[in-house]
Amino acid sequence: MSKYKILGYKGPYGNQRKREAEGRSYVRYKCGPMKTIQDVLKQRPGWLEVKEEEWDFHWCEVSWMRDNYGHSSLEDHVRICHFGNHYELTRKNLMVKNLKRYRKLLERELGPQEATRCDFFPCTFDLPCEYHLFVEEYKRNPGSTWIMKPAARSQGKGIFLFRKLKDIMDWKRSRSRAEDPRDEAQVESYVVQHYIENPYLINGRKFDLRVYVLVTSYAPLRAWLYRDGFARFSSTRFSLSSIGDQYVHLTNVAVQRTAPDYDRERGCKWQMQQLRRYLTARHGEPAVDVLFQEVDNIFIRSLLSVHKVIINDKRCFELYGYDIILDAELKPWLIEVNASPSLTATSQEDYELKYRLLEDTLHVVDMEGRLTGREKQVGGFDLMWNDGPVWLEGVDSETLGSSLCTAKANTHLGCFNNRKNQLRQLLKPFSGQRAT
Repeated sequence: MSKYKILGYKGPYGNQRKREAEGRSYVRYKCGPMKTIQDVLKQRPGWLEVKEEEWDFHWCEVSWMRDNYGHSSLEDHVRICHFGNHYELTRKNLMVKNLKRYRKLLERELGPQEATRCDFFPCTFDLPCEYHLFVEEYKRNPGSTWIMKPAARSQGKGIFLFRKLKDIMDWKRSRSRAEDPRDEAQVESYVVQHYIENPYLINGRKFDLRVYVLVTSYAPLRAWLYRDGFARFSSTRFSLSSIGDQYVHLTNVAVQRTAPDYDRERGCKWQMQQLRRYLTARHGEPAVDVLFQEVDNIFIRSLLSVHKVIINDKRCFELYGYDIILDAELKPWLIEVNASPSLTATSQEDYELKYRLLEDTLHVVDMEGRLTGREKQVGGFDLMWNDGPVWLEGVDSETLGSSLCTAKANTHLGCFNNRKNQLRQLLKPFSGQRAT
């Protein structure tokens, strides 16, 4: 059991003999070495961990999908926590490629105004294949700050900022010397982006948002947004004069936890409700409502950009971790989408959030068959897209606007999470089960 505990939770309900006596069928599951999801699965009534290959549910690493998916026959009833080609959205260069393509499609079919609704990611180039295009853009914006990121790495690894083209030339030469020319896989893709030089600061520190989106189908697209999330802060005050200091510019927990003044109790995080209250107090409710509508727009359009590209499989689902940054004008920018968002807890509060998130993910996936399929809310998840926008209760589409993707969807990011009462009403509890 994790060192963190869910308050008021009394552990597994019953034992194997009791479940068999009551005629319950098991959900057989496998899970990798991810502590929080292991805790959730072990505490779920009627679920049984198995080691052999006969399983109903597998919470796997993306590496398992690469090595196994498509190479063996899977029964229709099983569920896996990734889509086969999830990387179309979660690999940085492919995400931008798909967003650019989708923006061109919107401009061609619906006009330039609709295409501007996709202007939520920084100017980005895929290296090395778009190096010359990058150089042309670099020369048009002398003195700008750029950020280099490996396309397929995470946790801030390999990221650096630069202003001089000489820096990237030195990078290219150093990589050429380090790589074996006989290695066919030697050329690692990077993305280079305009750096957001005017981030929104709180107490002088930069932060980004981690938000969770659950996709249970791409054909038709069916996506849920979790009400809880958090803001991740840097531990050092922001300054553009120190572009070589990762503690200033990278909010990744893997980076910040090595900082000398890292707060190990809070983990340099604010809950999303706290952030929304802070922004509302400073800017007013109308401005914050617009901000969160634009954040919703990012989720919907990014998913629509890949919904015809990702291979839909009814046995698959995906819990994405979106990273979004706000600039000083309260404009949200999409930084990246993670296929395996960290489930490691940095505090008791963080553990409880992730435990609830994962428990509600299992409620939505519904291996037990307790949902009707018509639900708009399950626990902390709100259905935001179901082959079209899911409208706010009591508000018609004409009031919200007729554009396909500018809908103010039925989401409540950073609002009160009423999951306990909602689950009591929605789900018939197992014998002895309590809402956590």
